[in-house]
Formats: sequence, structure tokens, C-alpha cells
Amino acid sequence: MSVLDRSALEASLLADLHAIASELSLDGYRRLRRADLITAILAKQSGEAPPETGDDEAPATPRRAPRPRRTPKASEEDGADEAKESKVSKESKDGEDGEDTEESASAGGADDTGSEREKDADGDEAPARRRRGRRGGRGRAGGRDEDSGSTARGSTDEEESGSDDEHEEGAQVEGVVELLAGGSGFVRVDPPEPSDEDVYISSAQVKRCELVSGDQVAGPKRAPRRSERFASLIRIETINGRPASELADSVRFDDLPATFATERLKLGSEDPTLKAIEFLTPFGKGSRVTIVGAARSGKSEAIKRIAQRLAGDETTSLHVVLTGARPEEISEWSQGDLAPAAAVSFAASEEIQNGALEPVIDQARRLAARGADAIVLIDSLDGCSRAMARKSLGAARNIVDGGSLTVIAASSAPLGGETTVIALDVALASTGRFPALNLLASGTLRPELLVGQAGADAIVRARADAADPDDE
Repeated sequence: MSVLDRSALEASLLADLHAIASELSLDGYRRLRRADLITAILAKQSGEAPPETGDDEAPATPRRAPRPRRTPKASEEDGADEAKESKVSKESKDGEDGEDTEESASAGGADDTGSEREKDADGDEAPARRRRGRRGGRGRAGGRDEDSGSTARGSTDEEESGSDDEHEEGAQVEGVVELLAGGSGFVRVDPPEPSDEDVYISSAQVKRCELVSGDQVAGPKRAPRRSERFASLIRIETINGRPASELADSVRFDDLPATFATERLKLGSEDPTLKAIEFLTPFGKGSRVTIVGAARSGKSEAIKRIAQRLAGDETTSLHVVLTGARPEEISEWSQGDLAPAAAVSFAASEEIQNGALEPVIDQARRLAARGADAIVLIDSLDGCSRAMARKSLGAARNIVDGGSLTVIAASSAPLGGETTVIALDVALASTGRFPALNLLASGTLRPELLVGQAGADAIVRARADAADPDDE
């Protein structure tokens, strides 16, 4: 069974189809029409031979180098030299044409595009194009140096091409997944320590197979290409002993049924602000929480203290993301016991801050879908785009008969859709009057599910007292 079905591929962008074809080491995929490319991907995933594509696979007729004028007195040796010159010119042209493809490969093994291969007129696979060195000239012809250089380079290309073909469908690799902050990862063959034998996993494979750190995966690998350090995983065949195709058919995270939080997250702190938050604005596993207020109202400090209290809960997986934070705060977090999963200062662009937050949210979603309880604390959502902020907050939910994802984020104002809003008062915080909680602007939906009906009634009375402080 294919990991991706035809309907999913037909709904994908052409760039995504090229990325999938590259991961599957599908030869000549950039020359295929969209329909033929989808058919070839499905065939490759199922282990069948890719179908013939007819005229679309026919290589373009190579252009011949101009032949120099010959005199009637030209000898047979001159004719041989001219043939060699033409060959050198053609190889130089091919080297220049393949330059862009080779330069797109990353040094760390993160190449998702790959290089294309040509087929000759008889259908045999030709050696992969190689980039010419910077010292090489463009289309030089003539002379013994060029002839000998062409011969040596041709021999090297044949050896390298043979090596690529030999390792294209390489040996099986099995190990433990370790994800990186950018969304990609590695298969650690000797966990937990990294080694040169580790195999790179692209971010596209991580998303498609819903991988999390600690998963045991297996699949074929390919040898590193030019300028890559690590081998790359061609495809994922099993995850934790189960076929990847079975997990691909599971229900999407957004389609899982959700319910209001029923299990309260206890802070157990004597800090007056945290104590007021715990009892007057309670939240639980699966809550969407925003801590709002003006600048210098204490949002960042509240996030930090909540993280310290929740870090001791071994039943949850805690992730901290700093987006738009001050450099001093990033240093403090990094030197503490709870290092952030991603940290970007307020000077970074909106796109960079989105890119730092999204992989962490994606990993937390996968954990919750597996039945775990994940918590993501974000300081803050102000530096991200509005769409990314809503996507991150909206990922939180308490899954029926499953796991949960709790998101607690600082923001200058509520986004909408929160189950708990914690509003801090800058006037109280700046004058040292704690708890600095604006109770009238704060609130929790369905608090009785977390603290019982008696606790919910107590919250209502506290809000009434805050509304009429002179009423005895």
C-alpha cells in the first residue's frame, strides 16, 4: 500500500511532487508531466517499475560544437584532434548546464531536490552531470592539456556515477529519530550519541509520517551526494515496528474530536500572581491560554514562572518557544535548567519567527495525536504573523479518549478562541501591588469542569467583589 494515495498527490503542488520524487530517488522526474509524475511516484512507493512515459522521456538532441574549417591538406591526426576538441566543448557545455543543480545541494545533507539523470538514445542511463571546477574555462578546445584533462575528468565522472548508482537503493538503516528545531531530523543508529553513520531525514518526511523524537524507524538510505556530509533516508518503511502505510491512513489531527479541559494543571506556587492565576483563572490539559497586558505588565515573567512550575510534571512534555524575546531573556533561558526548543529575538523578521514556532507546534500536535500530553509555552505571539498566531493557539485541544495539547502564550491582546484569558494590570505590576491580575478582564470557560461547582461559584463571587470593591 502506498504511503500517499493518488487523491493526495493530485491535490499537491508541483513543487511538493518534485520534493517527494527526489526523496524516492525517481530518475528524470523534472521532465515528467504532472499526471505521469504522480503515476511514477505511486509505482515507486509500491515497489513497481515506473511506467514508460513515451516521448516525454526522450532527451533533447544535443547541440554539436562548431567544426573548424578543414584544408585539403589536413591529415588524419588533425581529424582526430578535431573530434577530441568537439568532445571537450560538449562536456564543458554539459558541465555548465548541471552547475545550478549541483550547487543547490546543502552541506549538511538537507538536499530535497536532487540531481536529474539523462538517458541516451538507447534508453541506457547516462552518468550524472557534474559541476565544473571554478578554474575550468568555458568551452575551451584544442591542445594536449585539454585532451588529457577531458579524459581524466571523463574517467572520474564514470567512477562517481557508478558509485551513485550502486548506492542509490542502499542498505537498510534502522534507528531512533531525533528531530531538530527546523523540522528535519536524523536517524541515530547508535542512540543517544550522534555518529557519522547517522542518516538525515527531511522535514517533508517528518511531516508526512508524523514522526516525533524517540520513534524507531527503518528504511533504505542513499549515499551522500556531492557536498553532503550524511547519508539520506530514501523512504520510511516502518515506524515503531508498524508499516508506515498504516499510520498514513490514520485520522488527521484536526479531525480528532475535542472536548473542554477537565484535568486541571496545578502550579502549587506561593507567588501571589501565580496563586491568583491558579485559583481565579484555572486552566487544564488541552486549554488555550493567553496571558495579555500592556508592555511591562509582567507577561514574560509570568510565562517563565509557570514554566518552572510545570517542568516538574513528568506526565507532560513541555516545550518553550521564545519568539520576539529580548536577547537578555534568551540568554537567561538558555543558561537555565529549561532550555527553549527555539529562540528568536524581537529583531528577527516575522517570517523567521513563524519558522521558529511552527515546527514546535507540529511536534506537539504529533505527540497529542499519539496519546501524550504536550504543553507549549510561547513568549510571545506578537512577533508572529496573525495567521501563525491563530494557528498555534488553535492547535491546543483536549482529545476525546486521547492525549492533549495545551498552549500558553503571551500576547498584547486576546486573539479570540481562548478557553482561558489571564489579563495582567500594568498599573499594579509597576507599583509593586501583587497579584497584578485584572480579574474583570480575565476568565475561564467552563471552570466547573476544572475546579468543581463550588470553585466556580467562588470565582464568580471574587469577580463581583472586584467589580464593586466598596460593596461590603
